[in-house]
Amino acid sequence: MAATLYLVSTPIGNLEDITLRAIRVLKEEVSLIACEDTRQTSKLLDHYDIRKPLVSYHNHNEAGRAESLVTKLLDGFSIALLSDAGTPLVSDPGFRLVKAAIDAGVNVVPLAGPSAVLAALVASGLPSETFRFIGFLPARHNARRKTLESLRDEQTAVIAYESPHRILEALADMHEILGDRPMALGRELTKIHEEMLRGTPHSIHETLRSRPAVKGEITLVIGRATTPPAAPDLDPVAEADRLQREEGMGRMAAIKAVAKRLRLPKREVYRLLENGSERK
Repeated sequence: MAATLYLVSTPIGNLEDITLRAIRVLKEEVSLIACEDTRQTSKLLDHYDIRKPLVSYHNHNEAGRAESLVTKLLDGFSIALLSDAGTPLVSDPGFRLVKAAIDAGVNVVPLAGPSAVLAALVASGLPSETFRFIGFLPARHNARRKTLESLRDEQTAVIAYESPHRILEALADMHEILGDRPMALGRELTKIHEEMLRGTPHSIHETLRSRPAVKGEITLVIGRATTPPAAPDLDPVAEADRLQREEGMGRMAAIKAVAKRLRLPKREVYRLLENGSERK
């Protein structure tokens, strides 16, 4: 008879941030613990005197290991899945195992607990009734900028992870693409050197740039766009003409403003204006 696959949330820093239920399940309900890094998980288990066999389960062995773990589940052995920190599957491996377990008819039970996403959101000081989590920002410069451009008109808070060695570049891109919208940066949440910076991409960039180095895990909470998205039927030629006529913008400034609002390349707006001038 199949047993249960438990998805156990673990502390993101402070070892006290684990539920009583999680401790009980790890001690009494499971025969095996699958985790990203057995050395990291051992620190948590030793702290709570939990003695169970560990097996590694990470991005590089996920496909093969998922099959063997489901076999054990079907043989009646309950298993706990842990990530190094926080809730499993949230920017961490585990999806293949959960999907395979469900397909095999295995009972899958989540144990709620710590999450850097929610910790950063509720401490950000930004509206939190709705939000969008996008995982890690792309590491490559162009891909990151493309992602940020897709968020220009986002009408809800956006939460993302970023590494400390890329954070200054990411904040500079955010300032250029998203402007001075409000945001917060959580660093080393729940740990000894926990820090929450609030401000704009530019102000937070300047704060971090003044330091010798930036260390620790980082969670970003980006405030929603301050202006509603442009109407899809907005005529770029008419809008550029209006900006020049009513707001006194120069031609190139108007083109840039229209391109930013409609998320079009500036050369495309320029081409439309040129064609419009030729038809007059």
